[in-house]
Amino acid sequence: MEYLKILKKSLLFSGLNEEHLAEVSAIATKRTYAKGEVLFSEGEPADGFFLVATGSVKLSKISSDGKEKVLHFAYPSETFAEAAFFGDGRYPAEARALEKVETLYFPRDAFMGLLERNPRFSLNLIVTLSLSVRRFARQIEELTFAEVPSRLAAYLIEMSEKKSTTYQGTTYLDLEIRKGELASHLSTVSETLSRALKKLKDEGVIDVKGSRVVIHNMPRLREIAGK
Repeated sequence: MEYLKILKKSLLFSGLNEEHLAEVSAIATKRTYAKGEVLFSEGEPADGFFLVATGSVKLSKISSDGKEKVLHFAYPSETFAEAAFFGDGRYPAEARALEKVETLYFPRDAFMGLLERNPRFSLNLIVTLSLSVRRFARQIEELTFAEVPSRLAAYLIEMSEKKSTTYQGTTYLDLEIRKGELASHLSTVSETLSRALKKLKDEGVIDVKGSRVVIHNMPRLREIAGK
């Protein structure tokens, strides 16, 4: 794993020179997880945070009635669990590997030392945390006002921009989460999600073949998403 190459792609470490990147690389450790393995559980002591190198991670909480609520999916070059620096010192959610995942792990105490020595780290951390707050605020707004087909369309667009292939105007997207997980992420139930998928299929916007979504009409999908 080429630490420096991975660090340069992350927003948190953007703008740092080679010397400072080398300092970050020196405190990072590689951690690999199998599909379905838990990186940390809600309530565990937060001793550090992570940067995804390969694979994807699901962050979720379990409600009092036992239902899972998906908060976020972390993909390559994204950091997560920065909340380890604040709050009560415990992870506020569970992190689980959706596939084989390689991460860089940054111990809290060692990274705090870098923050004290380099103000640029502090500024970048503020930016990434601000973006996280904006993302969650947007999620709340979408969950409150948008209908499920609109949220589903927005999700498919977001995923297609991160990992998909396009051939002759048709986009092919492989979803790596189960329908129940996707329904939870969209704050709905599987039955409603199925109806939303059928609505998009009936309009000729998409087709679904197993875990693969074929997007035939991206402009219409953006229109449904309100983008």
